[in-house]
Amino acid sequence: MYAHDNSGVAENTLRWDELPPDEYVEAAVESFRMLADPTRLRLLWLLCGAEYDVTDLAEAVGAARPAVSQHLAKLRLAGLVATRRDGRRAVYRARGGHVRRLLAEALEAAGHVVGGVPEHD
Repeated sequence: MYAHDNSGVAENTLRWDELPPDEYVEAAVESFRMLADPTRLRLLWLLCGAEYDVTDLAEAVGAARPAVSQHLAKLRLAGLVATRRDGRRAVYRARGGHVRRLLAEALEAAGHVVGGVPEHD
């Protein structure tokens, strides 16, 4: 049910007239659920640009370390965040370009709502 960091499918190869497989729908829903929290969205945004440890992320988003750790665990389970060990500390990063594209699209859509930018296909 969790998302995996596989190579993406080009939009022009998608069959919009057919429903995607259930496991894809469930993984997408889980990803959107993870992005529905403002702190997690901010964490993931930062992790798309660089690697961070929990202490630096907590300072950057103004949240307590335990809360940030819990958010990162959820993002990791959803397949949006990867981790590696650097000595005794864990360093986090966005799991791939698909995560960056997902966030960019979400915030671009928000810009259309907030900024009143006209929609186009």
